[in-house]
Amino acid sequence: MDDEPVSQALNPSVDARPKLADSEKITINLGYVDLGHVDLLVQEGFYSNRTDFIRTAIRNQIDRHAEVCRQAVTRKSVDLGLRHYGRADLEAARDAGQMLHIRVLGLASIGRDVTPELARAAIASVSVLGALHADPAVKAALADRML
Repeated sequence: MDDEPVSQALNPSVDARPKLADSEKITINLGYVDLGHVDLLVQEGFYSNRTDFIRTAIRNQIDRHAEVCRQAVTRKSVDLGLRHYGRADLEAARDAGQMLHIRVLGLASIGRDVTPELARAAIASVSVLGALHADPAVKAALADRML
């Protein structure tokens, strides 16, 4: 997060960040045999629970493809991790005549105090690999700008 793209040179407001959850809940469907294997490995003590197994499996796959991910993050010029855009950030961009291109791998959040009108006036595009937390009205206002 320290090396932000030039297009996002405005510093985000640190003090106005809301408390965010550190994970996103997802739902997956597994076949009964695969689920049975997971339960067996948990029962045998290799993992503390199903979630521990699934997280470990995901991390192993991410590690396996780490170089490809690193190259893609560089090529796509995305911010890695958590990125918050507050009202002051968007007002500063708008007032400077700049449109932000939000590109995040992780969590992007748009402050609760941001109106749909301000979001449209300051944000040119949104591409998030992970999760975008924003007011539903702001998401709706930016729907045609989501890549």
